[in-house]
Amino acid sequence: MPRIERSAQLVWEGNVARGIGSISAGTGAFADLGFSLPTRIGQPEGKTSPEELLAAAHGGCITMSLASELTQAGTPPGRLDVSCRIVMDEVEGRGHQIVASHVDAVVDADGLDDDGLREAFAKADEGCPFSQLLRAAGVELHLSARRA
Repeated sequence: MPRIERSAQLVWEGNVARGIGSISAGTGAFADLGFSLPTRIGQPEGKTSPEELLAAAHGGCITMSLASELTQAGTPPGRLDVSCRIVMDEVEGRGHQIVASHVDAVVDADGLDDDGLREAFAKADEGCPFSQLLRAAGVELHLSARRA
C-alpha cells in the first residue's frame, strides 16, 4: 500500500469555554463541521467532536479491514453494519483520556460461519492501523461481531 496522507483544516474563535470551531476536510468531503466545548461535553446540538471523528475513523478502518479479510477468506460481505463508540473519561493524574473504543459489527456474508467470522474479525482488528494506534496508547478495545 502506498504512503497515505490526509489533512484537515480547523478554525477556532474565542476561549475554550465559549469559543466555537469548525473542521473541514482537505479533500472537500466535508466542510465547516462545527464543534465547541459545550457540545463536546454536553448535548451535541448537531455539532461534532474529536471523539466522534475518532469513532468514525476507527469504525471506518476496521470495516474496510473486515471486508478485505472476509473477501480473502472466500466469503465476501454483502453488507457490514458497524458501530463504534469512543469513551473519554478522567484518568487520575492524567486528566481526560480516551479510555475505550467499542466496535460492534453485524455481518451479512453468504457461507460465513461463526468460526470464520471470529477469525476474519480478529485479523481485521490486527490489520486496522487505528486499532493498533489505540492499543499502543493503552486504550481498551471491546470488539464484537455477529452474523446477520
